[in-house]
Amino acid sequence: MPKKVTTPEVAEQPIEAIHPMLEVDEAIERRLVALYTLQLVDSEIDKIKIIRGELPQAIQDLEDELAGLQTRIENFKSSIAEQNDNIAKRNSEITDHKAMMAKYQKQQDNVRNNREFEAINKEIEFQELEIQLCERRNRDANNKIKELEQHIEAAQLLIDGRQKELDSKKEELDGIIEETKKDEVRLLEKSKEMEQYIDDYYLTGYKRIRNQARNGLAVVTIERDACGGCFSKIPPQRQSEIKMHKKVIVCEYCGRILVDDDIAQKAKANLEK
Repeated sequence: MPKKVTTPEVAEQPIEAIHPMLEVDEAIERRLVALYTLQLVDSEIDKIKIIRGELPQAIQDLEDELAGLQTRIENFKSSIAEQNDNIAKRNSEITDHKAMMAKYQKQQDNVRNNREFEAINKEIEFQELEIQLCERRNRDANNKIKELEQHIEAAQLLIDGRQKELDSKKEELDGIIEETKKDEVRLLEKSKEMEQYIDDYYLTGYKRIRNQARNGLAVVTIERDACGGCFSKIPPQRQSEIKMHKKVIVCEYCGRILVDDDIAQKAKANLEK
């Protein structure tokens, strides 16, 4: 009867020794865990920003509008000052023209003939026309000043309303920030901590992908045999390579970094530390 051959030494070996392709690269695995942990942290920070909603942008828009209104008021005031300067100059010119009229009127008493009288009379008429012109321009300037003052009043009313709205939104935002401050500080510290474990090359790639993605996801898991970011199907062979943790693998369609459930679980445990 033939003897039964046993190979206990093979049975005792770990599966990685029998199948070298299944060996896990610990450095790559740590990198993947750090990347997915960073993704979880950044996603939580994104949620906090979502809670804040559009308040920061609304506040910035209001501050820009207020600055623009204030600049408009300053421009109106500058125009009023310019009009007042012009009025003062014309008033001085009117005084000069009246002085000239008085001078010419005195000369009329000493004319020797009609020709001299007519010449002086024309000079007096010219001075009168200059005075009338200056007075008309001053009336126009005063009307312009009133119009500018009305613009200033309207702009100031708008400023008062926008300032109240700004104060209200700032108060609302401050309340939200106060509620989420502790969590945000903790998450930001965790984010910086995780970045220390990621090479610059991968960290730069992570941030680039994250900035391009609408949902901020740069590292995703496989869900129902598909990329958790773009939902494109991933071939079985590709999924096997992802589970080996031998290299960083990205989605062929969206470029996101792909990880399996094992990495995801370790990252979640890492996040709770």
